[in-house]
Amino acid sequence: MAARVLGNTSKIIKFNRHFHTAKASFLPIVQFKLSDIGEGIAEVQVKEWYVKEGDTISQFDKVCEVQSDKAAVTISSRYDGVVRKLYHDIDGMARVGQALIDVEVEGNVQEEDQPSKETASSKPEAAQAKSTDSKAPEAAHSDGKVLATPAVRRIAIENKVKLSDVRGSGKDGRVLKEDVLKFLGQVPADHSSGTTNVRTTHQPPLPTSKSYQALKEDVAVPIRGYTRAMIKTMTEALKIPHFGYNDEINVDALVKLRGELKEFAKERHVKLSYMPFFIKAASLALLEFPGLNATTDDKLENVIHKASHNICLAMDTPGGLVVPNIKNCEQRSIFEIAQEITRLMEAGKRQQIGREDLVGGTFTLSNIGAIGGTYASPVIFPPQVAIGAIGKIERLPRFDRHDNVIAANVIKVSWCADHRVVDGATMARFSNRWKFYLEHPSAMLAQLK
Repeated sequence: MAARVLGNTSKIIKFNRHFHTAKASFLPIVQFKLSDIGEGIAEVQVKEWYVKEGDTISQFDKVCEVQSDKAAVTISSRYDGVVRKLYHDIDGMARVGQALIDVEVEGNVQEEDQPSKETASSKPEAAQAKSTDSKAPEAAHSDGKVLATPAVRRIAIENKVKLSDVRGSGKDGRVLKEDVLKFLGQVPADHSSGTTNVRTTHQPPLPTSKSYQALKEDVAVPIRGYTRAMIKTMTEALKIPHFGYNDEINVDALVKLRGELKEFAKERHVKLSYMPFFIKAASLALLEFPGLNATTDDKLENVIHKASHNICLAMDTPGGLVVPNIKNCEQRSIFEIAQEITRLMEAGKRQQIGREDLVGGTFTLSNIGAIGGTYASPVIFPPQVAIGAIGKIERLPRFDRHDNVIAANVIKVSWCADHRVVDGATMARFSNRWKFYLEHPSAMLAQLK
């Protein structure tokens, strides 16, 4: 009798197990759609997935990172459940309102009919500034797979490079195109995005011994990310009547001062290049010429003199040209500006510059000398009204006040301004004041509060 009861109990247990298994297969699946990020953004590029099919996620867990033409944004989950499908590949384009993932959820959850305002925010500064594992010799995901885009993998395959041998400098050790080219010796090992290192060599760098291969066929490169934003901005810039003003500055005193402060800055973990001095000198000069720290309104009826000196830096990044800005330079010390430059450069390398760093700029400087060259013809970044491009430092023969020929450290600067609202005399006077601070850096330091 006991055996018969036990047998029946076993059947009941088997039945219950079958029932629960059947029930699990009928859990509802909802589509987690890309919501409105704002700023008129209609589509984004998927840069990284933080989940894979089969993963269990909870509300507010990170789902993916996307790149619009304005900023990098982290998308967080609005559901608890299991990821059943990813709709986009890395570097694929997703439109607002389209599904990002399918989530199997428990309970009665309805899909959104209309995309709501996305609550995910741009990456916080702390996340941008934190160190990554890019210095690790192996750029691999937790499952052992090397993180790299299909385009980077193709370059590696064509050049017979094993990606696991390449040191990845991207987020979480992702291998970038530049990393593969460095491995092949086609770019200098110290190449990085940025605007801070002024080249002081007497001779241009020797060409690499590596030969470049011609393309076997035409390649269509999609215009995405920061480049799409620059297309819009530069198209608007074509409507602005530019005028230029060039000058050269003797920076012997500045070179000496930086040399004296460099070790002092290093003790405080600050990388002190020349760019913080250029920015601070510009901010001090803008105090006297507020009409250059300005923007125009949409109808060109007003020029708004901006209270904050949010000075933009034109930066070269793996994703293209990007122009973030350092907020409130008029309130910052040279060391504080240097720290902000370092933070933005690191974020630029990872293509993770947040939206808050890209909006609100009032004036722009481009340090083209970090790559090479002397004079340039910079293009105004609308709705701003002025921009400057700074060349490399050169040792050149010049006359001193006693007419003796001496070797001097000289930089060239190229200014452009919106001639509709800025006259040439104002630009020249501003340049003279900026030049004064760089040729007499002690006067610049005396102005610091």
